[in-house]
Amino acid sequence: MAETTDGARSENLLFLTDDQLRKGIEAMFFAYRGFTADPDRILLDKGYGRAHHRAVHFINRSPGTTVNNLLSILGVTKQSLNRVLRTLIEDGLVKNEVGKRDKRERHLYLTELGQALEAELSNAQRDRMRAAFRQTGPEAVAGFKQVLEAMMDTDMRKHYARLKESGG
Repeated sequence: MAETTDGARSENLLFLTDDQLRKGIEAMFFAYRGFTADPDRILLDKGYGRAHHRAVHFINRSPGTTVNNLLSILGVTKQSLNRVLRTLIEDGLVKNEVGKRDKRERHLYLTELGQALEAELSNAQRDRMRAAFRQTGPEAVAGFKQVLEAMMDTDMRKHYARLKESGG
């Protein structure tokens, strides 16, 4: 029977105690803090925050995405997203184009400057994930992905599935 890092047998993972769940929640908090630490430093130097990072990430992931699609993915208010996009556009990181079929739509693209920032941010996170994945091995990576997908709300899982289908 496989053992977990805290010594519990894997069969016991189906019957987690509140203490084990609390430890998992705390591990998630600390892992997220580590996952965002390097990008946060890069963003701070440039006067941006995590909302800017998320917008840049998903615009890069789906060039030409609409503002409405980005609103749906990020789950933020239109006012909040507009504030972030206004800054990114003014700073020359993002450009928006009026839709060819629907003039009400705005399609978002990263500029070269935006692509450079996105690469800097995601390289830092890829390095951290690569090191963790190498350290834990393929079975742990597969299990980690399954747990993350199981934690997603249904609508987010749909967005995630579409991104995976588009080459991710």
